[in-house]
Amino acid sequence: MAEDQIIAPRATSAVAPDARRWQALVYIALAQLMVSVDSTIVNIALPSAQRALGISDSNRQWVVTAYMLAFGGLLLLGGRISDTIGRKRAFLIGVVGFGLASALGGLAVDSGMLLTARALQGAFGALLAPAGLSLLAVTFTEPGERAKAFGVFSAIAGSGSAVGLILGGVLTEYLNWRWSLFVNIAFAAVVVIGAVAVVRDEGNRPPREKLDIAGTVLSVAGIVALVYGFTLADSEGWTATPTLALFVACVVLLTLFVVVEKRSSSPLLPLRIVTERNRAGVFASQALAVITMFGLLLFLTYYFQEIRGYSPLMSGVAFLPMVAGMLIGAGQIASRMMPKMAPRWIMGPGFLVAALGMLMLTQLDVDSSYPLLVLPGQLLFGIGLGLAFTPAMSLATHGVADHETGVASAMINASQQLGGSIGTALLNTIAASTTAAWLVSHSGSGSNHADQAAVHGYAVAVWWTVGILLLAGVLIMLTNNLPKPQQNEKAMEDSTAVPM
Repeated sequence: MAEDQIIAPRATSAVAPDARRWQALVYIALAQLMVSVDSTIVNIALPSAQRALGISDSNRQWVVTAYMLAFGGLLLLGGRISDTIGRKRAFLIGVVGFGLASALGGLAVDSGMLLTARALQGAFGALLAPAGLSLLAVTFTEPGERAKAFGVFSAIAGSGSAVGLILGGVLTEYLNWRWSLFVNIAFAAVVVIGAVAVVRDEGNRPPREKLDIAGTVLSVAGIVALVYGFTLADSEGWTATPTLALFVACVVLLTLFVVVEKRSSSPLLPLRIVTERNRAGVFASQALAVITMFGLLLFLTYYFQEIRGYSPLMSGVAFLPMVAGMLIGAGQIASRMMPKMAPRWIMGPGFLVAALGMLMLTQLDVDSSYPLLVLPGQLLFGIGLGLAFTPAMSLATHGVADHETGVASAMINASQQLGGSIGTALLNTIAASTTAAWLVSHSGSGSNHADQAAVHGYAVAVWWTVGILLLAGVLIMLTNNLPKPQQNEKAMEDSTAVPM
């Protein structure tokens, strides 16, 4: 059987499993939580930070955009650095750097200092994220244990954005906006102390190779153009000249990147990582799924605060069903199914369950019942994404040589980052245009006329997410042909509980 048809990495029976591998999982997952939380926690604190630092309305978007551009643009480079200098070393550098950048942001005295800190957070996050996932891939190689480890990791990674909203609400309401950045110092300190002691860098490291400078420049420029293009599309419009120019530049730069990588003796991204059928389907389906997640977070945040009048804290708490759903889907269901079923029979139904949750939320109205509609809709959506994300995290590195797990891990992060950028821009545009059309066609007035228009726009955008999730499900069913993992008797026994 070809290597790419084996779901688990090559066996490493000659080396005894690290006795502290489950402790290592705790610190790797905690680092991923720090990065995931940071994608939304600052959004809640942004209005307060804007007032405190005198940031103009035209510049406030850069507090979010600076992080997104640095993180998305440097992911491939971060993955290659991880493969070159060692996963654990790259992981620790990323964690320490992220913590220091967060401290700088919390101490910011003006907008320039805050924006610099956010860009540094993104850069160190681009090193930390692929290093952490590749550490997980080479630490857990037995199918039963691997399923559990990736179940925990996926639940945390997937729910981190919603947790960020909750934590941001608590810190902003009871302390101040600076603590939405300072909190990362505590995360980083705990991770570094624990990881130094228990995380091992398993697997082989290749001889040091010359850095692919041309590929690095083209990939960073191309991805930055793409992410910034979607950011501008959200604020300036899809047909605005700067938006179109960025998309054209992205196509040209990434086309040149592919040409350079084909000819390079030590490419930044070996193209076989993204052209292999199963991984390509996983990367594409993840991008589609994250479009829907970021869209829902955006719409429900506005719905809770602007339509229902929730405080930032209550708005964050209202997302708990989604977090609970992801924990159930990833940690309780997918991790038990992965050793026994082919991946597509977990991921495909997962996307369907998530689509059913979104289908419920298409019925959203100004006075919809939270416990009867919003809560079960979020719960189903979370369970579905938990089912879909867990095998995907594992499959991103399946059949990949040890010395390329970093760049493969970077690709799954890059696909999610791309999905987040598209989701925010595309779905917000759909909602805004639908709201405007509703106001034109409904000439009546009333105290909640504008609210009705806004919620109608959200509901129409959510209909799009239903279609996107169904497309992701069809895509994974068509592209993924991996069989269920082969397990020995011991793996079956180990699958009953996670040792601590």
